[in-house]
Amino acid sequence: MRKPVAVLASMLAAFAFACGGGGGSDDAPPTGGVTLERVISGLSFPLDFAAPPGDASRWFIAEKGGRIRVVRDGSLVATPFLDLSSLVSGGSEQGLLGVAFHPRYPADPRVFVDYTDVAGDTHVARYRVSTDADRADPASAIDVLFVDQPFANHNGGGLAFGADGFLYVALGDGGSEGDPQGNGQSLGMLLGKILRLDVDSALPYAVPAGNPFASTPGARAEFWSFGLRNPFRFSLDRQTGDLYIGDVGQDQREEIDFAP
Repeated sequence: MRKPVAVLASMLAAFAFACGGGGGSDDAPPTGGVTLERVISGLSFPLDFAAPPGDASRWFIAEKGGRIRVVRDGSLVATPFLDLSSLVSGGSEQGLLGVAFHPRYPADPRVFVDYTDVAGDTHVARYRVSTDADRADPASAIDVLFVDQPFANHNGGGLAFGADGFLYVALGDGGSEGDPQGNGQSLGMLLGKILRLDVDSALPYAVPAGNPFASTPGARAEFWSFGLRNPFRFSLDRQTGDLYIGDVGQDQREEIDFAP
């Protein structure tokens, strides 16, 4: 994207349902052919989901407290894939917030995570899968990105690889209320943005040549999209490359932003 994102639709009703605002025994059933089905239980505050490329038998689920759990053939594996609970903050909008496998997995056995540490700051870190495909090697950690967080909320946390092979990273505006530091519109701050990083060409990362602000004076070259509040989740359309951003609102509405 080469300009600030535009609002596509309000998602207040869906957000209220997801947060427990609906679903009581007297509520009308969902309309439009949408139903809910429980597929796994025994999780603690699941926040993100990843399926390794080419692997139809396993799911990996990030729990807010810092564990990544494995679901194999529909059953929850007792031992976590990775346990970062000693590193992760447990605040209300903090925790282990994102997980993404490298698109060339398993040939490239790297998995990337986004979490807030015990001081409340953001880390995007890289781990390698061990010789046991259901376990990551905790000693293989390398920090890809560190971002100081001024407040405890609006940490973003979404991670995804695009069809271009680059890693997209969502960062909230740093928190409080009303973006008091103006981070979302500041081209000199990483907060309030979606970044696009090349994690293959350099350590900890390189900036892809096509990033829209790479040659803009005073701007951080990592930016792909700016002007966001708290892009907690986003998705890249695998056929078109279109970007759909779930951005957290305040008081009246949530929104999905569309970036063609």
